[in-house]
Amino acid sequence: MIGLGIDAVEVDRFRRMLGRRPGLAARLFTDAERAYGARFSDPAPRLAARFAAKEAAMKALGVGLGAFPFHDVEVVRASSGAPSLRVSGAAATLAGERGVTSFLVSITHTDSTAEAVVAAL
Repeated sequence: MIGLGIDAVEVDRFRRMLGRRPGLAARLFTDAERAYGARFSDPAPRLAARFAAKEAAMKALGVGLGAFPFHDVEVVRASSGAPSLRVSGAAATLAGERGVTSFLVSITHTDSTAEAVVAAL
């Protein structure tokens, strides 16, 4: 393992941020991530979990916010529902420089909290 990251997001706070800043979701999430969230009456918990995964990926790579655009890390789902990460752009470059060849990700959420753990392998 090269790095490990964890992040937690308060869902209500995240929901309020999305409501106050209409362009925020487009800045943070890919079209596919936003479409996934839109399938539910309340997309906030699922989007908050994806945001947590993006921050956990940054931590697993040993960097903080701003090291690469949020779109460079995308949470994708297998047909089984299992999440994984697709990295591109500056995130992929950074992963390559650090010797990362894959990621493991676990995400979860309740009505109040979303959490993610990412291992960079």
